[in-house]
Amino acid sequence: MRRMALMLLASLSGPAAAETVAIVHARAMPIASAPLDDATIVLADGRVRSLVAHGAVPIGARVVDAGGRIVTPGLIDAATQLGLAEVTGASDTDDRSIDKGPLGPAFDVSYAFNPNSALIPVARADGLTRAMSYPGGAATAPFAGMGALIHLLPDGEMVERPRAAMFASVGIDTIARAGGSRAAQWGLLRNAIDEARHHAAAKRGDGPRDQLLDRPDIEALAPVVAGTMPLAIEAERESDIRAAVRLAADEHVRVVVLGGAEAWRAAPALAAAHIPVILDPEDDLPQNFDMIGARLDNAALLAKAGVTIAFSVSGNGIYLSYDAGEAMREGAGLAVANGLPYATALEAITRGPAVIWGLEHAGTLAPGSDADLVIWDGDPLEPASAPVAVFLMGREASLATRQSALRDRYAPSHAHDALPASYR
Repeated sequence: MRRMALMLLASLSGPAAAETVAIVHARAMPIASAPLDDATIVLADGRVRSLVAHGAVPIGARVVDAGGRIVTPGLIDAATQLGLAEVTGASDTDDRSIDKGPLGPAFDVSYAFNPNSALIPVARADGLTRAMSYPGGAATAPFAGMGALIHLLPDGEMVERPRAAMFASVGIDTIARAGGSRAAQWGLLRNAIDEARHHAAAKRGDGPRDQLLDRPDIEALAPVVAGTMPLAIEAERESDIRAAVRLAADEHVRVVVLGGAEAWRAAPALAAAHIPVILDPEDDLPQNFDMIGARLDNAALLAKAGVTIAFSVSGNGIYLSYDAGEAMREGAGLAVANGLPYATALEAITRGPAVIWGLEHAGTLAPGSDADLVIWDGDPLEPASAPVAVFLMGREASLATRQSALRDRYAPSHAHDALPASYR
């Protein structure tokens, strides 16, 4: 019986995967080019096949009428912890970090990613289609471990690229574990890169062991020194951000700054070094002494200087797992209110993260790009707006969540209609 059910499921999923979809009468926001009114967007085989104003509908295609609504690429959260923590107050559901044991750079959160998290459908229903799920901390300072790129597919493997980036944290939050000084944090970070660079040439087992890192940690850093894995350094203070710029130049590694509350002060240096910044556009007050220079126009100043930016809205750590999509849209809208051009803000939650993390075909609407897109009922940077439809690799995803199921169970439509008008 189980085998027959699986065969039936396979037969049903085949045609859906090959379905051609034509979204008509769309106000398309391709990101890489100007908006296009009354556009026809054709999706087939998981890709955007065409994007043309007043375009023809292919024979046999399923037609979706956008009715003049805005259509954007699927949103991408540049740094979240979605799938790593379900209830942050319950330690048995929180796999974001470790505080003891031997692992540092080798701490790989992709092993703990939970595709059945109830928070993932919520994020998907708010237009989030991809994200970098990153570690909160590891036992070997200043490293946090390796993050994973996730694709919020309704079925199939969500971990799109494990070990996609190395994360380290420099500053107040991890200073104690490095001995009490940020000077030690930078010394340990540089030493680790040096050990990884020389590890391949060393003969295992020969001579005394004088390296600080264990072999798994050293080997985890090999892609960083080879230039195939970016090193994301969580830093807020200007001096640390400038130290990250020097590290990139000295060690020839690909650096990404995460946090960057005072990054505006080093904007020209970041732009010259082609170092992107993933920032929280809601940071306006110093949560600690590393963030004395926090200001709401940080994103606008960085973008004006030519720095590639993306957003990660934390809400003091709350939204790294919960409401990731909605919080990111709210942050992007706040950045626009503080001087960031609208198109740049939209890019910071779509194409920007894709560029930073090397997702070649994501974050844009163009022929050949991944068919991840959202039809909105209003302005996507307005928190009150919501998706009308979300497509992942050309297939429409359900917008149902645990919350909507509870609503439908305990507040069915007929009960809602029976309420006095003043309570509706």
